Amino acid sequence: MPERPRTRPEKAYKNLEFLNSRDARVIRILAEFLEPASRFRRQRVKDTIVFFGSARAGDREEAQRILEDVRRRIAKTPAPGPDLIEALRRAEANWALAQYYEDARALARQLTEWSKTLNNGRYLICSGGGPGLMEAANRGAAEAHGRSVGLNISLPLEQVPNPYITDELNFEFHYFFMRKFWFVYLAKALVIFPGGFGTIDELFEVLTLVQTRKVTKKLPILVYGRQYWNEVLNLDVMVRWGTISPDDVSLLTFADTPDEAFEYLTRALAR
Repeated sequence: MPERPRTRPEKAYKNLEFLNSRDARVIRILAEFLEPASRFRRQRVKDTIVFFGSARAGDREEAQRILEDVRRRIAKTPAPGPDLIEALRRAEANWALAQYYEDARALARQLTEWSKTLNNGRYLICSGGGPGLMEAANRGAAEAHGRSVGLNISLPLEQVPNPYITDELNFEFHYFFMRKFWFVYLAKALVIFPGGFGTIDELFEVLTLVQTRKVTKKLPILVYGRQYWNEVLNLDVMVRWGTISPDDVSLLTFADTPDEAFEYLTRALAR
């Protein structure tokens, strides 16, 4: 019998079943290093100002609408139950958090306008790419007609990229540690707005890298919003217990207004 003609097997680098397998994990990790590096190089991105903050913050207009709606429902209810009282508490907290959205938006806009006066926009705003305070940062940059970076991550509760990221600088990561690498590697300053576990994780990871001198470049770390952070962080307790040194507290600078933050960051970056 004549031999049946053989078909060529799929090359390994085109075999999606293999590339998505456990055995190819190292290849996927390398891809999340090499592909962003290639794209940043093509887009001539070398320096970023990174904004961290809660994905749950909305803009002031939407927060005001929600708060007024809950207040109307309470006004129409003779004896509001615990669910309605809790809804009011959440709406009031959301309204307060919305001020940070507007501040992040304003600060990103100011920094982008300032950056455009330096070497064709040297410093790009960079966020985690999602909603909330991340969106506010990208939105402020877009309002100043500047480019901005979004380093998104795939999560079980899907985090959709916000619409204000520059298309060519919109990234999607699987591995948290590769995403964190790109946050820090290009960063020339960090701005930490109020946030939850993710924001605190990012803040303390960067502080650890700076404290241990794994990051040797000058990296200003601005913590925005004393009212929030004074409740969440108590570094003086850590100093008192001897788990950090008094000098470690000076790694952080605090600000409460976009103008105060802008003045500190531009002065630090100019140095």
